Amino acid sequence: MVSQIGQAIFDHQAILEASDFKMGLEIEMQRVDETGHLSQEPYLAAVGDEKENPWITNDFLETMSEIVTPPAGNATDAIHYLYSINTALRTALAPGELLWPLSMPPILPRDRSQVPIAKAGPEKEKYFQEWLKRHSISEGTPSGAHINLSINPGLVKVVFESFPDRFKDEVATRNYLYQIITQGFVRYRWLLTYLFGASPIAEQNFFENGATPLKHPVRCIRQSRQYGFGTKFSGDYSSIDSYVETILAAVESGELLAPSEFHGPVRFKGAADLKTMAKEGVEYIELRMLDLDPTSQIGIRTGTLRFIRLLAGYFIMNTALAPKEVPGVMKRADEMNETVALEDPTKPSTFAATAKAFIRHLRIFVNEMQAGPEYLEIIDDLEYKVDHPKTTLSGQLVERMKDGSLVDYALHQARKHQDGAMLALRPFRGFEENGGRLSADELASQLFGGTGEFTIEMQHKVKK
Repeated sequence: MVSQIGQAIFDHQAILEASDFKMGLEIEMQRVDETGHLSQEPYLAAVGDEKENPWITNDFLETMSEIVTPPAGNATDAIHYLYSINTALRTALAPGELLWPLSMPPILPRDRSQVPIAKAGPEKEKYFQEWLKRHSISEGTPSGAHINLSINPGLVKVVFESFPDRFKDEVATRNYLYQIITQGFVRYRWLLTYLFGASPIAEQNFFENGATPLKHPVRCIRQSRQYGFGTKFSGDYSSIDSYVETILAAVESGELLAPSEFHGPVRFKGAADLKTMAKEGVEYIELRMLDLDPTSQIGIRTGTLRFIRLLAGYFIMNTALAPKEVPGVMKRADEMNETVALEDPTKPSTFAATAKAFIRHLRIFVNEMQAGPEYLEIIDDLEYKVDHPKTTLSGQLVERMKDGSLVDYALHQARKHQDGAMLALRPFRGFEENGGRLSADELASQLFGGTGEFTIEMQHKVKK
């Protein structure tokens, strides 16, 4: 059943705006050699300066290439951007180099001094060195797919004008909508971990003591609180104010080095400093819970993006959690995600019945909103995965293991994806000029003849 806000959206015939999210993608992939070890090749000259190109950059490691797309109006356009930039990256690789298709890293050197930390400029390099005083190098090596979602301004206007006594202005309205979307994604993060988790094992030398502590393959090491990425600090998603205050307090106490060290499943992002985010308004959210999809050359599929958009629209249109319920539900959600992340991926989930019940609600929502047959097909596919866990990404990967390793499979996929990119008739080579310093408008013009759009949140990201 839709909420009062959902009913108002329906009454104002604003259903399209409720699912019309701009999407930006950030996909991290490690450069490796033909044996499944981190590449020893230098940064790729053909993609410009690693400190200047906003669309292909480095993350924690010099070998961890991160593709950033401008925001696109729909999932298909986001994929087109990603494919074009991914192909540009692949065609710039040195002979023998490949992009590792898995979220968990390739074989790491026993000697950690041989792991190349990114040359990201003095400020960022100093941060990395401070981070390494608190964390192992392994904790910084997993890669993932991040999705940035930006709400349609027309939707904010409809909701504000429908509830003038509830929200003082459009900033407060926008903050509330981002808040309830985020609470929804955190609440059902465990389902995304089940459906899209793809990190069942770690390769040689990932664990510091040289032996894996896992008794069996799992659904998602990367999203496990016990074994996953980075800090164990938990954010507060009760409100935008609580989110900001909790992170700033952690920085002040020294628990976090900086706000950027918060690696929660969702981040609120704005054009302003974090201290003034609540006042200035959230501009978009960053979803950080997806593993790379090794079956895709670009690390993610169009159907996955459509499902994410469907969820965001569902969370807007349906009844949100009461404020007093949020802390308990978020805590329970973290516990459920940890359970799912560490389950045997070939066996039914502890929460299979809950997953099917939620998917049934989504099916009803799709029919109510007349979202289209492609969304019903996605739901059918995901429901099948709940009933047949071996068909999930992690379940399929377990079947591909050889002697407790996925190196052979990963290299097979990496070579296949690389060969596909090398066959591109006209790969983009515009990053070689000016160190890769292209604006989003210039990138869109060169890639697609000027069809792209550039929003305030990505302008801020590029300036950072």
